[in-house]
Amino acid sequence: MFKRVALGSAIACLAAFGQEAPASSAPPAYESTVKPSPTQASAPPAQNPGGFKRREEAQPAGPYQIAAGTHVLLNMINSVSTKQAQPGDRLYLETAFPVLSGPRIVIPQGSWVTGTITEVKRPGRVKGRGELQVRFDSLTLPNGITRNFRSDLGALDARNGETLKREESKVTGPGDKKTDVGTVIGTTTAGTVIGSGVGAAAGNVARGAGIGAGAGAAAGLLGVLLTRGPEAMLPRGSTVEMVLDRPLTFEDADLDFSKAPEHAALPEGSPAQRESRGLGSHFPY
Repeated sequence: MFKRVALGSAIACLAAFGQEAPASSAPPAYESTVKPSPTQASAPPAQNPGGFKRREEAQPAGPYQIAAGTHVLLNMINSVSTKQAQPGDRLYLETAFPVLSGPRIVIPQGSWVTGTITEVKRPGRVKGRGELQVRFDSLTLPNGITRNFRSDLGALDARNGETLKREESKVTGPGDKKTDVGTVIGTTTAGTVIGSGVGAAAGNVARGAGIGAGAGAAAGLLGVLLTRGPEAMLPRGSTVEMVLDRPLTFEDADLDFSKAPEHAALPEGSPAQRESRGLGSHFPY
């Protein structure tokens, strides 16, 4: 009987030991026996659908476009006149006001514009006004980025009486009829006075006055015929508008002005300086 009890106790102990051994040999729940691979270690954690969204990377800005037909305000750097200009002579200008594409300044104030005189007509001695036909050829930003075009004149500073033929991009000089009439009247009056004095000395004032008036009028008319009318000109510092004939496109890298030279001062007495001093402007609108 005692042997049976001892044998049963031994079997029970062996069974209990067999059940507990696997449990005691298992690693703790908080320890991991598998090392993550380098790819798994560097991968970001999965996004929680109910949490915050990952910030999107900024996309490169641009391109920026200035539409065809845009008016660009310019200041003359050099002067041109029908008295000295020849076809093929160059115009040099700079932008007087920045041009934007959306919130971005694309063409800063002080950018350079070049143009060409394509036709010159001197004013006549009897009739005909002076004419300058111009064309704008290129734009250079302060950092050296350049765009070419073939643009026309859209408006001009009319302080000297010039007018613009928009369809031909021609600057027409002022007429001089008042001056011509004044010249004839002045010489006629002077001739009358002189003739009256000569006639009085000869005993015939009326005849002397008539002869003097005729001689004075002839002299005045001769002076008009020998003198040309006013020249057409675009003086230094005057303001004109260029109308783009095509769109101009710039990438974000084209608009880095960090190393651009400083903008030079405007020519003394230019319309922009007069405007800043409160002296007004002669621009037609």
